Amino acid sequence: MFFVYVIKSLKNGTLYKGSTENLEKRLMLHNQGKVSSTKGHRPWRLVHIEKFETRKEALDREKQLKSGVGREFLKTLGL
Repeated sequence: MFFVYVIKSLKNGTLYKGSTENLEKRLMLHNQGKVSSTKGHRPWRLVHIEKFETRKEALDREKQLKSGVGREFLKTLGL
């Protein structure tokens, strides 16, 4: 199982979109400052999750969420 996730910075409201096979571990790494692109915006809170059977499906969805269409979708969720 693969996950696409959106986390929100409690520091400044920044959203980060990513994908992983181990969601718990990945969120822990973000909050420990071990992911360079999110290090300066800690702490993070998980705000959206989607599950996929394959890595390719997850990566395709992650790419879509990072596009204009995906950002608009996230706005409809109140993010």
